[in-house]
Amino acid sequence: MITVEQFENSYHKLLTHFGTLQFKDELNSARKEFFENAGTLDENKPNYTLRMNQFYDWYFLTRAMRGYMQTPLNVCDLQRELRLTPEDIETIDVLKNTLIHSLFELIKVKNNELTLKDLFKNKKLVVTSEQHIFDFDEKEFFEARIIEVNGQKHFLKGFCFHPESAQKFILNEVKVFQKNPDLNPADFMVRLNKMRYKFEQYRHVKPEMIYTNDNKLGL
Repeated sequence: MITVEQFENSYHKLLTHFGTLQFKDELNSARKEFFENAGTLDENKPNYTLRMNQFYDWYFLTRAMRGYMQTPLNVCDLQRELRLTPEDIETIDVLKNTLIHSLFELIKVKNNELTLKDLFKNKKLVVTSEQHIFDFDEKEFFEARIIEVNGQKHFLKGFCFHPESAQKFILNEVKVFQKNPDLNPADFMVRLNKMRYKFEQYRHVKPEMIYTNDNKLGL
C-alpha cells in the first residue's frame, strides 16, 4: 500500500505536469479566476506559499479544464507523458475516492491528532497531522482538503483560515447549502477565500463589510 510520503511525491508529480508549458493558457486562465479580486499576490508576503498551495489544489482537484471539461485529476490517465507508476495510480485513486473538501471547526488537539467538525456535513472526524498541529486557532473556521492513506486522514497543503468575526456569516451560509443540495459548496469556498484576503488587505474595513452577501466590495 502507498505511504504518505509516496502519495505526496506522486501528487507533486501530477501537479507539476499540469503546470508545464503545455497547459500555459489553462493555467493562466485559472490564476486569473482564482486570484481576481482577492487582494495582491506578493511573493514576499508570509502567506504566499499557503495561497499558492490553495490555488494548485483547487486547479488540480476542483476546476474543470476548458479543453476537457473535467478536472486535471480526472484526465491524468489521458496524459501519456506522465508515465504513471503504480504509486501514481494509487495516488489518483486516493484523491478520487477519499477526498473531503470542506469548511472545518477545530474541536480539540491530542498528541498528533486533530478532531474536527465538518461544517457542511455536521460530522466529526480525526486527522493525523504532526506538521500542522500548531497552525490552528480554535476561534478560526478553515477550509481544507483531507485525504485518507492506510486508514488515517491527512491534510493536503492548501488551507484558508477565516477570522472569528466571520463565523456568524459562514454558519448562516452553510445552513443555506445544507438545505439546498443543488448548490456547490466549492464555489462558496472560493468566494470565502477572496474575502479572507480582502480582509487581510483592508485592515481598516470592518469584517462585516467584507464577509457579506451585499457585495459592496465586488466579492
